[in-house]
Amino acid sequence: MDKKILVLGIGNILWADEGFGVRALEVFHSLYRVPENVSLLDGGTQGLYLVQFVQEADHLLVFDAIDYGLKPGTLKIVEGDEVPKFTGAKKMSLHQTGFQEVLSAADLLGDYPEKLALIGCQPEDLEDWGGPLTQPVREQLVHAAEVAAAILEQWGALCVRRAPGEQVEPLLANDIDHASYERPIAAA
Repeated sequence: MDKKILVLGIGNILWADEGFGVRALEVFHSLYRVPENVSLLDGGTQGLYLVQFVQEADHLLVFDAIDYGLKPGTLKIVEGDEVPKFTGAKKMSLHQTGFQEVLSAADLLGDYPEKLALIGCQPEDLEDWGGPLTQPVREQLVHAAEVAAAILEQWGALCVRRAPGEQVEPLLANDIDHASYERPIAAA
């Protein structure tokens, strides 16, 4: 039987680079078709509400903005027992501490993922309310998606690159998808 794999994007799209996790998940979805045992979830800033999803996953892959103290836009991949250390290493927002608590709660409840990986990106700006991702972070979205596909392949879940121009159902609705959210507003 195939392992249940959850690919989770967390972060707040309203705070510039804090939205990296959600936007990386969107790009991953737009570039790859995944096997039936792989689920994609925009976790946003849901915190402890994500515990049930983490408990159901045999393997968990997370996209998030993480302050590693590196050059803005740097991707860092952390796996296994190291992941919780980084999700709470330096509090940048309310969701980050919440996600560390999600992992702890799943562990306490006895349903912790067998495999865990974090694709983190060093943010440049977290203070621009309503602002877009900064250029160094935006430039890492496709690479982050490719790294995720490689990790999933190691876990036995082969992702298939979509054909150029293939129509894809948006992951996010109500104009909060990346293209709609950052489109220029037409002059009246």
